[in-house]
Amino acid sequence: MSDYLLIESRDVFESATVNQDYQLAKDLANAGHKVTLFCVQNGVLAMRKSIIPAALTDLPGRGIVLLADDFSLQERGILEDELPDGVEIAALDIVVDQLASGARTLWL
Repeated sequence: MSDYLLIESRDVFESATVNQDYQLAKDLANAGHKVTLFCVQNGVLAMRKSIIPAALTDLPGRGIVLLADDFSLQERGILEDELPDGVEIAALDIVVDQLASGARTLWL
């Protein structure tokens, strides 16, 4: 199966299609693909454990790697202890690494 890197930059609370992006991640994982969801820019706003949407909470339990961009978190004042379990902080370098390894990449 293939490796997929999905990059989410939109705020789930402002874009009606973000939940469809989370569903795409689930569908790819259910089909046996390795999936990483990397949230950047306003995509990290949904990562706070006080407001995380239901559609996002079960992704790590499905084997999906859930990453939050360190710079985006810093710019929005979101601290590491505000993130729920299963969310890892990562640098933008992860995109370059994934591309170099041949992952199929979708900017959502």
